[in-house]
Amino acid sequence: MNLLKEFKTFALKGNVLDLAIGVIIGAAFGKIVSSLVSDIIMPVIGLLLGGVDFSGLKATIGDATLTYGVFLQTVVDFLIVSFSIFLFIRMLNRFKQKEEEKPEEPPAPSKEELLLAEIRDLLKQQNQTGN
Repeated sequence: MNLLKEFKTFALKGNVLDLAIGVIIGAAFGKIVSSLVSDIIMPVIGLLLGGVDFSGLKATIGDATLTYGVFLQTVVDFLIVSFSIFLFIRMLNRFKQKEEEKPEEPPAPSKEELLLAEIRDLLKQQNQTGN
């Protein structure tokens, strides 16, 4: 029973939940980018290169078939995903930087500070009129 409590404490920590959400969103984002690459970008690149379909590119050596077109598509997929993540992190860093650059407003003086300032001003006034 103690093991279950420890696991529950571990699993419900903020970092673990954030990581799980990140993995789920990352998987969905990966599917979107894969579709973008295979369904939109690679056909356009194939047309620009004279109608080459990258997914069909393969070489046969003996009994082995090397499908290097699929590999090329996966490399392009990776580059697009990594570049997208780079742009997203760059945007977040700029947003954080703007938040950090905002000048902090000094806190409002407390009642004691206001009272002490009033006493100080009265003492200054007494010293000026007394001289």
